[in-house]
Amino acid sequence: MMKRVGIVGAGAMGLAAAYHALKEGHEVEVFEADTVPGGMAAHFDFGGLSIERFYHFVCKSDEPTFALLDELNIGNKMLWVDTKMGYYIDGKLYRWGDPIALLKFPLMSLSQKFRYGLAAYRQTKQKNFDHLENMNAKDWIVRDFGKKTYDLMWKRLLELKFFEYTDNISAAWIATRVKRIGNSRKSMLQETLGFIEGGSQTLIDALVKEIKAKGGQIHLGQKVTEITSQNGKINGIRVGDHNRSFDHIISTAPIPLISKIVPGLHKAEKEAYDAINNVGCVCVIVKLKQKITDNFWLNINDKRIDVPGIIEFSNLRPIDNHIVYVPYYMPTTHHKFSKSDDYFETEVRQYLKFIKPSLTDDDFIEIKIGRLKYSQPVCEPGFANKLPPIQTTIEGLQIADTCYYYPEDRGISESVKLGKQMVEAINTPLKGEAKN
Repeated sequence: MMKRVGIVGAGAMGLAAAYHALKEGHEVEVFEADTVPGGMAAHFDFGGLSIERFYHFVCKSDEPTFALLDELNIGNKMLWVDTKMGYYIDGKLYRWGDPIALLKFPLMSLSQKFRYGLAAYRQTKQKNFDHLENMNAKDWIVRDFGKKTYDLMWKRLLELKFFEYTDNISAAWIATRVKRIGNSRKSMLQETLGFIEGGSQTLIDALVKEIKAKGGQIHLGQKVTEITSQNGKINGIRVGDHNRSFDHIISTAPIPLISKIVPGLHKAEKEAYDAINNVGCVCVIVKLKQKITDNFWLNINDKRIDVPGIIEFSNLRPIDNHIVYVPYYMPTTHHKFSKSDDYFETEVRQYLKFIKPSLTDDDFIEIKIGRLKYSQPVCEPGFANKLPPIQTTIEGLQIADTCYYYPEDRGISESVKLGKQMVEAINTPLKGEAKN
């Protein structure tokens, strides 16, 4: 049965939902507060280079991404690169990420290396991590890898991403993330990651084109102020003073906004949404004349550097200059989050010079800084049971954001997968979801 479907948010999830809803014969309108589609996958003009505001990569297991690319006839845009990982610890750079690097790593004893290798191997072979669902990451890492390994390889990374939440992060979430990366390899010795030729914008543009070709509408610069309902049933989306009527609504807006924009929800539902914490991100993107390292990712444990790592994106996607992402994750209540762009630019210049002493001011071509208030959900032990059902108690309203990728982390693959699932549930509610 054809329905009028309203979608809040034109990120990858919202656009995927719109695309699949149109394929099912529904009428679709998408509302996006930003002036461009794409959400976290959107690009910006970086001195003539079109690049993501927040870095993205593809793993070998990201089947929903591959399926969508093929549907959009851009499967040939998926490219693969042999990548490397490193650790920068107390002023020294170490190779990491394969058995040989582990054996040569000088900061672990032989018994620590054996324990690490065995635990890492077991992770990649686990079907799921349900047995870790109610355990915190610190306790799990200490149990399986050892306290010394946790302190050396994990402690500072977690503290610089989650701050006061550090000791309350789901072990299942961390383990699933590590497994995804660990299995994206062409051999035991070689990590392989992917990117879409032209960046994530290639996929976003293809989705937008198909949505419009199928009669869908995308309203940019249109902030949804309320999702309205009456007698327990959805009836519309309000933008400013205007209300648009819909039979079904899919909201991909950040969960911290939900209790305010959906006043018709039950009190218990609102409290459940409000109980989910997020950390923000200040992402500093640097264009350089010379590379920092040969690594795509560089984890950092150095008291002089207050970020958990850097991503040298040009070691994945070939670019004329060298592009480095330096993400500062932190709760928005942290005193640093409101610091000026100049503050972060000065600090990042210093950090990169620590890592690459030959770097000079002349090597810095351009720096761009982006901010997100809701960048990363804080996935606590037992997070699966903390999430409200996607199908709300309001008939015709589904709500999800990146929290609902759990135990997977944020990624385009999970976005397109969940977008499709919510469309399938328009006529057939998701198993176990709430009903009136």
